[in-house]
Amino acid sequence: MVKIRLARHGAKKRPYYRIVVTDSRAARNSRPIEEVGRYNPCVEPSMIQIDLEKVDKWIANGAQPTDTVAHLIESARKEA
Repeated sequence: MVKIRLARHGAKKRPYYRIVVTDSRAARNSRPIEEVGRYNPCVEPSMIQIDLEKVDKWIANGAQPTDTVAHLIESARKEA
């Protein structure tokens, strides 16, 4: 099963996330199939950059977003 989820990057106590499409059995920071966005919760306001066209394409092909990513996608749609 293909998932759209967060991959953690950044320094200790300064997380920075990439929103990636990956196999659900793969490790969190393993090589993704495709990167579709970025999320930085450490800046005010939080930075959310998502390529909604790519996300829609992957969801149409059966990819399932995690709960957190689904919430971020909703926030990005409201801003756009």
